[in-house]
Amino acid sequence: MRTWGAAVAAVRGPAARDAGLWAGAAGVGVFAHREQAYPSVVLQLVLPLLVLAVAVPAGRTRPGAAVFLANAVVASGLADPTATASPYLAALAVLTCLLGLRSDCTAAAALLLFGACAATDLALCAVLGVGAVYWFYAMSYIPAALLLPWLAGRYRQARRALVHEGWQRARDLEQRQRSVAEQARLRERTRIAADMHDSLGHELSLIALRAGALELSPTLTGQDRADLAVLRAAVSDAVGHLRDTIGVLRDGSEGHESLASSVEPVEELVARTRESGVTVHLRREGAARALPPLVDRSAYRVVQESLTNAIKHAPGSTVRVSIARQSDRTEVRVTNSAAPTTPATSPSAVQAPAAGRAAGHRGLTGLRERVRLLGGTLHAAPREGGFEVLATLPDQVHPKHPRSSGEPQEEAAPESALRLTAARRRTRRRFAAAFAAPVGLGLLTLVSCAYLAQQLTTCVLRPVDFAALRPGQERVEVARLLPERQFRYVPDAVRALPAPAGTDCAYYRSNGNLLDQVDLYRLCYEGSRLVGKAVLAG
Repeated sequence: MRTWGAAVAAVRGPAARDAGLWAGAAGVGVFAHREQAYPSVVLQLVLPLLVLAVAVPAGRTRPGAAVFLANAVVASGLADPTATASPYLAALAVLTCLLGLRSDCTAAAALLLFGACAATDLALCAVLGVGAVYWFYAMSYIPAALLLPWLAGRYRQARRALVHEGWQRARDLEQRQRSVAEQARLRERTRIAADMHDSLGHELSLIALRAGALELSPTLTGQDRADLAVLRAAVSDAVGHLRDTIGVLRDGSEGHESLASSVEPVEELVARTRESGVTVHLRREGAARALPPLVDRSAYRVVQESLTNAIKHAPGSTVRVSIARQSDRTEVRVTNSAAPTTPATSPSAVQAPAAGRAAGHRGLTGLRERVRLLGGTLHAAPREGGFEVLATLPDQVHPKHPRSSGEPQEEAAPESALRLTAARRRTRRRFAAAFAAPVGLGLLTLVSCAYLAQQLTTCVLRPVDFAALRPGQERVEVARLLPERQFRYVPDAVRALPAPAGTDCAYYRSNGNLLDQVDLYRLCYEGSRLVGKAVLAG
């Protein structure tokens, strides 16, 4: 029952919106139908609403066909002699906006559709032989209702897709970042646990060994020997428990490599790297003194990882390792120069023993976690064309607990960055087009209106001049009172009115009113002489 209710609600939502859109178009059509003097119920109301009832729901699956049907409804209004503007122009604009919002068709396909609609409208104007006002309506208002709403809907679609993809990318990157950082932290803590096993297990083993030696001392009583035996057994058990616990935490091969690589001093690591073909210089500063095992092995890990990155990302470069001992801390600085123009590609350089397993920035993430847990700091950044890693390690371990924020962030994937940039560029283009197209159409409309106004105002014959004209005057004498040009958009019904036989008639407007039809003056000539004049109702 719940599934059926969800399905009904899912269908009811789009159906209700489609019904609301159709009802709005129907309301406009009914209002226009009541305002017209001689309406045709079938052609102007029933048939257009039936076509829109098909076009509105079809706009969800075939928005192009819906726009074409709506344009046909609007174009059918050109056949109405009582009104030039169709009441369904708003419905066409809404369906065109939904075309840009819902459809993924290219701009070329949309412009091809709009071209087909415009061709249909102009062909209908030519077939019906409509006047200039109808042509102006078909060439300005209908294209504006097609193009401008489509641009607005297309911009809205691009912006919505950009926002959705941006948030999705952000969530993916955050999840990937957390996963990579967590893996690096866990891996580094496993290495730290292995180092602790080496140092603490060694100390516990020495304690057990010394306790076993004391059992053989002839100066001890039997109770003392028994207590020492219990102590040695407890220490041995502790060593075993420690080994078992670390064995559970350790990742087999990774742990063994950490143990194997951390027992040697830095000098041996540098020597082995140098033998593999890498130019490495080691310099120590300050008094030599014993450091806690975790600090010593952390310094070793910093040098090892830095050499690994230098070999991998800057083959053939010169690496300088500096270990400076100060009063309460040790600074480890590893700097590599820029890779030469023709990097070294010898097998020994590529397969250097210092090469580690970390790829990308996971090794640095693990190092940063290890150093931070000891209470130190680590900075890694490009320098003078190369790269530098600087770690400051305290002589005494001051552990820091993991923080929920402030962790170094992974760099965004290049692919996502490129896609985001492309989406932003596409949105900016559509946004510019959404403004440029209205401006262009507005300028075109202004030019068209100015041209139409110039055509209508330069063919006005003043009533005073018309009254001064007398039949029998010569055409040259009459021409002094006439305007620049004749009125060329005379309705067919006016031209059909009877005129003197064998005459050539010219028509002029009686005033310069641009928003209404006006009376026309007709002057008829026979040869070069004016033979008749008349006032024709507009």
